[in-house]
Amino acid sequence: MSENLTNAVYDARTLGKGRMFVLGFQHLFAMFGATILVPTITGLSVSATLLFAGLGTLLFHWFTRWKVPAFLGSSFAFLGGYATVVAMGKDLGMTQAEALPFACVGVMAAGLLYFVLAAAVKAFGVKKIMKLFPPVVTGPIVISIGLILAGTAVSSILTCWWVALIAIVVVIVCNIWGKGMIKIIPILLGVLVSYIAAACAGQVDGTGIREAAWIGLPFQWQDTSFAAFSSGNWSFLLTAVIAIMPIAIATMIEHIGDVCAIGSTTNRNYLEDPGLHRTLSGDGAATVLASLFGAPANTTYGENTGVLNITRVFDPRVIRIAAVIAVLLSFSPKFAALISAMPAATIGGASLILYGMISSVGIRSLVENHVDLTDSRNLIITALTITLAVGISYGCEGGALHFGAIGISGLACAAIVGILAAVILPENKKMTEL
Repeated sequence: MSENLTNAVYDARTLGKGRMFVLGFQHLFAMFGATILVPTITGLSVSATLLFAGLGTLLFHWFTRWKVPAFLGSSFAFLGGYATVVAMGKDLGMTQAEALPFACVGVMAAGLLYFVLAAAVKAFGVKKIMKLFPPVVTGPIVISIGLILAGTAVSSILTCWWVALIAIVVVIVCNIWGKGMIKIIPILLGVLVSYIAAACAGQVDGTGIREAAWIGLPFQWQDTSFAAFSSGNWSFLLTAVIAIMPIAIATMIEHIGDVCAIGSTTNRNYLEDPGLHRTLSGDGAATVLASLFGAPANTTYGENTGVLNITRVFDPRVIRIAAVIAVLLSFSPKFAALISAMPAATIGGASLILYGMISSVGIRSLVENHVDLTDSRNLIITALTITLAVGISYGCEGGALHFGAIGISGLACAAIVGILAAVILPENKKMTEL
């Protein structure tokens, strides 16, 4: 265990309950922007999303023996799948609300695939499986995750640049010159100061906040996967599964990249302890649980890895505090409205730094694993991985290559090509310089 890690864990345990609660809120705000965006785009329940992000995170921590400081939020990888199933449902005369439960069943089936890969890891060993995911592939994948997310941050910033600038400046000032607690909650402070400034300037519409109830149920039965099962429409159910299930290939690869990023940040090998099979099982179980009750698929969140990198507080208990808060707040429609009313520029300003941190973790992974980029083989693999991931994400409709009803994300395509290149191209042999 490195000195930095020891100090970070020690700090978390001596902060006290009150300060750790504040740190939990910071992780909650870090994931909020992206997490609520998925239900906003798809039509799923925001409150249910919040509930099962919290429960899914706690379930993940249980699977991983409470060791991995990861927060699970809504996965963007399945957006194309939801849209495809809804479109097919409309062709059959269904409304969006009627078709979404069928898409949730498809996502549930995708979550079950995590257990298949987890079983393979357990049977053959993580070292043999990870030979398919060398640092020259996983490092650029992590870099690409941050670069792809950066586009959403910039788009949000452009909605009101001065509101975003306040968030950015507050985060930087608190992180560099702050003392004590101020230094380890820069994201939370940046969001709060920017939000208040926007509200004072009339940039926040409070109508939804005033009209929302204080207490309410997070989801309705007709919005869950159980509604699709009880419909008896087995043909459309199978179609939804076939359309969405292959997306799990992309999300499992993304999961490995995220776990590597968290391990690089905290200087621990979570692939060995508690084990990749446990992290995969936890992620898969969280996705299955969420999709059963009409919430989006869950995935390990890079935004929270960025918070870990900034605060240097790695105690998983802080993440679990955030998860519990998310569960409690999911029963308050007023809080969901308060978050929904947050200016996009506020989220964009804070996210811009977080996403940059994610890419920085990928760069550090290349450096710490001594990946020689003067070797043309490594340079080609890195170049192919990053350009395919970013290029497809921004250059193709929906950020994916489409083969009929199936869409393969840029990250998945990049990972597949990177893995094949790492296997095919000769290792430790200098190739002709480009």
